[in-house]
Amino acid sequence: MAIGNCLAPLALPLLRHMDPETAHGLTIKALKAGFGPHAPADHAPQLAVDAFGLRFPNPVGLSAGFDKNAEVMGPMLRAGFGFVEVGSITPKPQLGNPKPRIFRLPDDCGVINRLGFNNEGAEAARRRLATFRARDHKGIVGVNLGKNKDSTDAATDYAIGAATLAEFADYLVVNVSSPNTPGLRALQSVDDLRQLVEAVAQARDRVVIGRTPPAILVKIAPDLSQADEEAIAQFSLDGGCDGLIISNTTISRPDGLVDKTTAGEAGGLSGRPLFDLSTAGLARMHGLTNGTVPLIGVGGVGSAEDARAKLKAGATLVQLYSALIYEGPALVPRLLDGLARH
Repeated sequence: MAIGNCLAPLALPLLRHMDPETAHGLTIKALKAGFGPHAPADHAPQLAVDAFGLRFPNPVGLSAGFDKNAEVMGPMLRAGFGFVEVGSITPKPQLGNPKPRIFRLPDDCGVINRLGFNNEGAEAARRRLATFRARDHKGIVGVNLGKNKDSTDAATDYAIGAATLAEFADYLVVNVSSPNTPGLRALQSVDDLRQLVEAVAQARDRVVIGRTPPAILVKIAPDLSQADEEAIAQFSLDGGCDGLIISNTTISRPDGLVDKTTAGEAGGLSGRPLFDLSTAGLARMHGLTNGTVPLIGVGGVGSAEDARAKLKAGATLVQLYSALIYEGPALVPRLLDGLARH
């Protein structure tokens, strides 16, 4: 997906006229070249949050999908985010699905994507993460793990990702909820989740030495049945994972979408149209876990009011991405100022 402006206010409308994936690629290049906004993540000390054994300077993070290849962690942390999640990263490089595969819904402030875990693979991400840490960058970086499309052994894929990247991660995410990899969402059954998380934990513990190992989170879909939600809640209560991210994109199409034609594109819907669905799921999971499992709320956050709604629904932390396409990076300090006032 393509972020809007990372250079100057005039760049945002220009990028919107480009193909979304082209605009995103140019943004990544600009950030790597040193262009980008600067806003201190810790300018409002009252926003600091303790979670997963970490001290977050503020509760607002960049969700996975923007920095798929761990290329611009520093620039995005300097933009004011309290943490950045890279990926999804698969063991082997893969091209993803055929283009076009990203579609803006500007009248709805939404995005549909069917990227399919396009990324350069775990080894490329490892090199960049190692360089980032070697430069004494201390910002919080999570690593979102996925499986290769052609893999027949999901547990091995997630374990390879963990073995390769856990050394440099502050937390790990088992992503089993993207709608764009065939069969992936079926791995949200508790039996499969247990196998995947155990494989990731074993791989993590082999390579992380001398510090507290990174927490393992599971990212779930907003389209689960009540029975699935209850089972995942119990799984997390039983210590199956350290936290949940709620939620990934949705395969549903809410009533009221303005752009009916684009809404018919296959893929996961994110942005404003996902807000109500994901926030309701967040509140249900908070209730099912009795507020004892840390939750990251993501889906449709585009203002301080949205972030507060996620926090009130039970989130410990929140993430955003799609709103940057329409609001630009000035959204981040504006959102943090709004949170600080409350």
